[in-house]
Amino acid sequence: MKYFFESVVEKKEKGYMIQIPFNVWEVCKQRDVIKGEVILDNKLINCELLPKEKGNYEIHIGDEDAVSVELGVPHKIVLHITGSLIRMDQNSPYSVENPIRKIDSINVIIQPEDGLCGQSCVAMLAGNTIAEVITVMDCREWQATMGMMISALNYYGIDHTDVINYTEGRDTVLPRCCIMMEKMGRFCHYLVHFDGKYYDSNLGVLEEYDMSKLLGYLEIKC
Repeated sequence: MKYFFESVVEKKEKGYMIQIPFNVWEVCKQRDVIKGEVILDNKLINCELLPKEKGNYEIHIGDEDAVSVELGVPHKIVLHITGSLIRMDQNSPYSVENPIRKIDSINVIIQPEDGLCGQSCVAMLAGNTIAEVITVMDCREWQATMGMMISALNYYGIDHTDVINYTEGRDTVLPRCCIMMEKMGRFCHYLVHFDGKYYDSNLGVLEEYDMSKLLGYLEIKC
């Protein structure tokens, strides 16, 4: 999976570091030092993700790769981490060629209790029940991460891009369909955007959305 965001390159005691705007444990399900690669200023660089605390990481790039990079100013960065998704599609009856359904409309699903927004988003996209999605994802309240949701989309054959875009409150033009992430305390809240409307498992169908609350999105192809 790839992650697109803006960040600055800083010189620290450990070397040249780039902050990551998401919790690596929650999104990638990986711990300790993680190998990856970044595209920075159109250059592909092998890198390491070094842990800070509680799932927060920073990217370490070598001195030779950082020598031509302007420090302290925002850069557009694409981070690629291999093997970062849970595989739950091995025994799926669906595929991208044979998805569970064609997404041409969305029916809002109100979550029966707090902490099921991720499962609700997958259920809305798949046209399924939250109970069925919980079974597929094998997770309960407050346990759904973007990585688990992507794996569930793969199970249902729902096509999506391989890049999560982190906008962090900047002005954004959303694609026709996407899963949106907004920061809510120490958790993320997820909702679906489709054809200019916002389907929120807490609030129902919204005609408008405050983009300053948006952390990022994953585009759904439909």
